[in-house]
Amino acid sequence: MKGTLPLKPLDFAAILFSAALTVFSAFMVYGRPRDAAQVFIQGEGRTWVFPSDAEETVSIPGPVGDTVVEISGGRSRILSSPCNNQICVAAGHIHRQGQWVACLPNKVFLYIEGTGDENTELDSIAW
Repeated sequence: MKGTLPLKPLDFAAILFSAALTVFSAFMVYGRPRDAAQVFIQGEGRTWVFPSDAEETVSIPGPVGDTVVEISGGRSRILSSPCNNQICVAAGHIHRQGQWVACLPNKVFLYIEGTGDENTELDSIAW
């Protein structure tokens, strides 16, 4: 064909390097187990993500003050919040996929995604 140049050895090297870099990047981003449980904390316009086995205490700013979330021993909870009724604090710990706690006045949402460990049995069934 007229107008096309054959590939040179360095062209092949560049293509192989690009492919290897793409595979390495994909492994680094998506390589963790998909079923590892994670704790998600959503505040106004921001989301924090932690492994469920983390040992963290996080202060989440909200419209009425700071809500403090504790992640410890594979369980998570809202430790304190500036809201009036404290329902979010009274809700206690969560530790299984699908469980959540919310502080509605302060717009903070705490939930768990992923299966994690042996905690895969059903809590309840809704019809």
